[in-house]
Amino acid sequence: MQVSEMSGKECRELLARQGWGRLGCALDNQPYIVPIYFVAEGDSLFCFATLGRKIEWMRANPRVCIQADEIRSRYDWKSVVVFGRYEELLDDAEHEQARKHAVTLFSQRDAWWEGAYASDEVRKHASDPIPVVFCVHMTQITGLEAEPDAGQVALDVAQQKW
Repeated sequence: MQVSEMSGKECRELLARQGWGRLGCALDNQPYIVPIYFVAEGDSLFCFATLGRKIEWMRANPRVCIQADEIRSRYDWKSVVVFGRYEELLDDAEHEQARKHAVTLFSQRDAWWEGAYASDEVRKHASDPIPVVFCVHMTQITGLEAEPDAGQVALDVAQQKW
């Protein structure tokens, strides 16, 4: 297997293609990671969630990361990590344009809201879910990719793995 660094362009292409990954945040030296859907545009990842632990933690500590990957086999994969800063796009005049833009981007994907509302249902809040639109402004992006050599491909096929 050959592992190499991905370019910034390749990393952004993966994010645009994938649209989901894992969001990492931390509070009081305790990390927390959850699945998240996003729409990538330029140096921003637009996200939608309902009020819960991740939002509360990101409000207190806006330094976050998002990891997304494509895995074809244990020898053939791509993985991207984004470090960034959380910004909530409040439902107010200051954020109106950005919030509308985010919702327009979301609407280009099927059931973009479903994961957030489904997780809220599991938490069984007494009140209606509180929607939160936010942006992760990328401050750093890195990626690695692995490509199998011929022997590894043959071994996987022979053992019918992956």
